[in-house]
Amino acid sequence: MATWNSRGLRGSVLEELINYANEKYKDEGLALIQKIPTPITPVQFDKTSRHITLAYFEKKSTVDYIGAVQGIPVCFDAKECATDHFSLQNLHEHQVAFMKSFERQQGISFLLLYFTGRQMAYYLRFEEMMKFWNRAAEGGPKHFKFQELDGRFFVPSSGGVVLHYLKTLEKDLELRARDS
Repeated sequence: MATWNSRGLRGSVLEELINYANEKYKDEGLALIQKIPTPITPVQFDKTSRHITLAYFEKKSTVDYIGAVQGIPVCFDAKECATDHFSLQNLHEHQVAFMKSFERQQGISFLLLYFTGRQMAYYLRFEEMMKFWNRAAEGGPKHFKFQELDGRFFVPSSGGVVLHYLKTLEKDLELRARDS
């Protein structure tokens, strides 16, 4: 059985905050966002508890969440970071490729990052994510620092939602409209 600090439960606090926000958004008619399960093939079961004890991933997953906000398609991945440096190794090429394709289809892609030491969440716009990704591909740092982030995109708590990422999505949409 996994313990609270095992690798298998990393991100579960962030996931719970996102799931709670998504329920509130659904209940209020603001958005319909669903968690995308990672497809697995079970190999071993504990017969007494009927839990899967060993499994393997069937294929690479895309992103953690997908849905629509007021008719706008959105997809995002959620990542936790224990330090003030986010390693781009935590973001996989197939995820970046999926997000690029999603953007080409007029969807909105982003990352929700949770800096556990600071207890702060950040909405990493697709454009900003690609700036860091491309910098690393060109031989630059394979990470980015907390201090490099745009202060306008820290996710607020508001209206009974601890992680109110729709507020930062709204800022992203405003910037996209202004820049187009």
